[in-house]
Amino acid sequence: MKKIEAIIKPFKLEEVKDALAREGIPGVTVTEVKGFGRQKGHKEMYRGAEYVVEFLPKVKLEVVVTDDKLAAVLGAITKAAATGRIGDGKIFVLNVEDAVRIRTGETGDIVVE
Repeated sequence: MKKIEAIIKPFKLEEVKDALAREGIPGVTVTEVKGFGRQKGHKEMYRGAEYVVEFLPKVKLEVVVTDDKLAAVLGAITKAAATGRIGDGKIFVLNVEDAVRIRTGETGDIVVE
């Protein structure tokens, strides 16, 4: 199993959620986060004063998939989240040793299918 963590632009969330549903992904965890990378924030004006917004709002998606679905899910997220501009985000893939469904005690791949 693999855990996919994707940091994307907030306005792309619905498109990514729909793309994951088309790939048969039944659930996803979403967290509102802030951060910066090469984009380095931006300057804004408020009541005539200029200030720097260093941490930009982003959305973090977390989903665990079986190894056979990994490539399809990565492709779906990449395609749906892309705008072609700096700051589109990143995707991280981590190994998952095991998973347990709390309600039934089931373990393994069946938990994420």
